[in-house]
Amino acid sequence: MKFKDYYKILGVDPSADQGEIKSAYRKLARKYHPDVSKESNAEDRFKEVGEAYEALKDKEKRQAYDQVRNGGFRQGDEFRPPPGWQGNQGGGFRTEDLSGFSDFFSSLFGGGFEGGFGGRRQPQRSSRQPGQDQSAKIQIDLETAFEGGTRRITLNRPTQGPGGAVQTQGQELEVKIPAGVTEGQKIRLRGQGQPGQHGGPAGDLLLEIGFKKHRQFEVDGRHISLQLPIAPWEAALGAQINVPTLSSKIRLTIPAGSSSGKRFRLKGRGLPGSPSGDQFVILKIVVPEAKTERQRELYRELESEYSFDPRASV
Repeated sequence: MKFKDYYKILGVDPSADQGEIKSAYRKLARKYHPDVSKESNAEDRFKEVGEAYEALKDKEKRQAYDQVRNGGFRQGDEFRPPPGWQGNQGGGFRTEDLSGFSDFFSSLFGGGFEGGFGGRRQPQRSSRQPGQDQSAKIQIDLETAFEGGTRRITLNRPTQGPGGAVQTQGQELEVKIPAGVTEGQKIRLRGQGQPGQHGGPAGDLLLEIGFKKHRQFEVDGRHISLQLPIAPWEAALGAQINVPTLSSKIRLTIPAGSSSGKRFRLKGRGLPGSPSGDQFVILKIVVPEAKTERQRELYRELESEYSFDPRASV
């Protein structure tokens, strides 16, 4: 039989931690899943990466495999178990649990042959494969992102109906939204993805967060910004104005002689986090319409009183 380098199959370094191994497996399993892959050898590669992950995901089985690999074996080398090696090492499998694995895997972990190595394989059943992760997007209010809360969502899942016809069926899930979640962040719901095969665990559901358009605030990461309308006399003379934030209103002092576009920073008034975001207030001078003769006269008086050219620098 041929030696299998499970690290090479998964494309990871032998020093990789369990998280890296799991991530590499999921990536390859999605790539070669027979239901979606167009690769000519997709089914074989799918089984191969599943076998590699089965050997490396468990600490004891991985130690047993490393013990053999450290003897100098590499991918494709002729292999026979070392003298004195016994099956079922590394917290292994019973013969009936072996499921479509190679002779090499069975020789290390299952003793899955009658009469010892090289004998006739016992009947096996299909491999337990974890289900694929799924992705979806949800839109939440900015206030929910600030405060946290729960959202009930409905997912349409494909199911097999009468006669094998594929139908969609709605499933309701309650999602906990953490305070300070940002746009584009993903929330993982364990076990809510595609069901596993042959008794394998279900995959996860990854929900990508999007924000609904807010009537007042613009969002940039954890920072928010607000266009604050002010009257010309407030800009000229200065004023104290109530400014909305995501938690309450605060009193902001506008210095005399302020112009449109002037920015004020309210530290820590954005979305919570480590650190929290800030809120930026941008002034926008709004000129009232002169509707009466007296109002037009006041504008003419203002014009004659000032020798002011707003386009002097243009």
